[in-house]
Amino acid sequence: MAFIRHIRACNTHDATAFLPFAVNGRPVGHVRHAFADRVAGLSDAFRLMGGAAPLLDLLPPDPARRSQAVAEVVAVLVAEGMVPPLRGEDFPVLAQWGQLELLKIDRAAIPGFGVRGFGLHVNGYVPGPDGRIEMWVGRRARDRGVAPGKLDNMVAGGQPAGLSLAENLVKEAHEEAGLDPGLARAAVPVGAITYVFDTVAGLRRDTLFCYDLALSRDVIPRNTDGEVEAFELWPLARVADSVRTTDDWKFNVNLVVIDFLIRHGQLSPDHEPDYMDLVTGLRAVD
Repeated sequence: MAFIRHIRACNTHDATAFLPFAVNGRPVGHVRHAFADRVAGLSDAFRLMGGAAPLLDLLPPDPARRSQAVAEVVAVLVAEGMVPPLRGEDFPVLAQWGQLELLKIDRAAIPGFGVRGFGLHVNGYVPGPDGRIEMWVGRRARDRGVAPGKLDNMVAGGQPAGLSLAENLVKEAHEEAGLDPGLARAAVPVGAITYVFDTVAGLRRDTLFCYDLALSRDVIPRNTDGEVEAFELWPLARVADSVRTTDDWKFNVNLVVIDFLIRHGQLSPDHEPDYMDLVTGLRAVD
């Protein structure tokens, strides 16, 4: 088995099955044709354009009215089974990270509209005096709606509207690992991972901002929100072998860990035949 299979699994979709979703003519997502037809039929706030460049366009001129129009349509789509049950957490819709928020949308509807979802993942690790690294590995609770019982990063979470990444990092680090704000703020941003794949709910287009947090051996993560049932400290070689040979990890965490393994020299171009495919595959372009 090979590391590259995880990247390929997160980057499988048929672009011809979707048409652009736009906000006042600015493309921000991708929707299935039947989804676009239903949305346009539910609200005058949307216009379905045909011709040589078809797209579903959201027309209101300001973020508040756009958010309201989408929320009203999504409520109907949830009742009809075209969108999963609402999560009660709004995500920002952005043309590009760092630009102004165009609207807010419930997290459950992100794939349906094919807009990019953002999140953060923290690799908690313990550096040893001999240069060897151990990584904190969380096991997700068995009652989770996503990837129950799978292995996970020490801290991970979606990026909601209304919070900066730094604020969300402090929040998630407390909820998932019981870390105090000062320690959480010591996490170092080390880049981002992107992927695109087709799901029953629509198109997943995710950006994961990755952080490394070096910890002393006396810091023991402790979950406070019920999402993780246990933490274990693993040698990095065991982490690498587990990702390479099993499907025990949450699907996107495989990619975050592969990135960590590359950056910390556990995978090298001399000994990993898929090295370049791994490096480039972690940053998919859609």
